[in-house]
Amino acid sequence: MILFFSLLFVAIAIAGFCAFVIFWPLSLVHIRDRHPQLQMELGEGAFARPSAWGWLLRRGYLSANDGNLNGLATPARISLLTIIGGLVCAALLWILAVVTG
Repeated sequence: MILFFSLLFVAIAIAGFCAFVIFWPLSLVHIRDRHPQLQMELGEGAFARPSAWGWLLRRGYLSANDGNLNGLATPARISLLTIIGGLVCAALLWILAVVTG
């Protein structure tokens, strides 16, 4: 039963990844088109850059004071949190299953 729930958390992380793949590139395109100073801050290859993910998790997009960017970046942030939370919970349950045998 523990491994079933672990697999369920992996599925939740995959669902978060699907949402992330939709909203994060849309956010980056909006940043590229409307906020060049933020694009310079994020740098090239921001899609897969951990420092850009940290910026997203810290809600760095709020400094732009752009409602459209907030509408794109907030779901990207929630989906990234879903990925992290799902994988952490799956790993904890897997460790629990290994320890309890």
